[in-house]
Order: sequence, then structure tokens, then C-alpha cells
Amino acid sequence: MTKTAEFELVAPEELLLSELVELVVVPGAEGDFGVLPGHSPLISTLRTGVITVYEKNEVKKRLFVSGGFVEVTPERCTVLADEAVSIETADRRDVENRVRASQEVFDAAREDEKDDAAEALRISKALLAVLDTAGQA
Repeated sequence: MTKTAEFELVAPEELLLSELVELVVVPGAEGDFGVLPGHSPLISTLRTGVITVYEKNEVKKRLFVSGGFVEVTPERCTVLADEAVSIETADRRDVENRVRASQEVFDAAREDEKDDAAEALRISKALLAVLDTAGQA
């Protein structure tokens, strides 16, 4: 069995990441799951959370995703994310501004717009919480 699998992270506008990985942990709809080379085939929806990429038993990258889908084969893990943000390069002020703007949109939203505005606010707050727990405060 090979020691690496191909990992691709695709957002609506671009391919964000394509590399060989030893392990990737994905926030699946039913809970986090790890993907190693040789993993059984699987398709799952993603929940808002963090994808963690490991190399030599250490975290190499952490990426926030707001949702999407993941397809796993024995050779590859492909994530089709609604949105993805690198935790290491995220700008906290930009995220705080995003939370404020999302709150303003929610507060001003008509009743028929509340669900979408609430979801945008929830995702913004989740990203800020991830940055807080990552020590970027």
C-alpha cells in the first residue's frame, strides 16, 4: 500500500490545494473522519468545520470549510467546498469585519431573507471561533 494519497480541495472558483498527503481529517456530516491511503470509497456531505492535513504525524495545514461534499477513493480525497479559508493565513480583522457585516445584514433582513442571513452569520462566527481556538486572537 502506498504511504500517500492525493488530496484536492476545490472551491467554486478555483483549485485551492492539490498535493500528496499521509492523512487528512475531514468534518463529515456524521462527524470527523480520517482519510489514509487505501481508504474505502465514500461520498459524504461536509459540515462547517476544519480540514486538517498531516505530514509525519504533525499538522501541516488547517483549512476552514463552510460545507460541501467529499469523495474518497483508495488513491484520492477530493473536497468540493462551498468556501475554504486557510487558518494560517486568515486575517482576523477581515473575519471580524465579516462577522459585523453579516450581523448587519441579518438585522436588516426581511423575514423571507432571515434564513440565508442567519446561515451567513453562523458561518462567519464559526470561522472567528476557529481563529480564536487556533491562537490567532
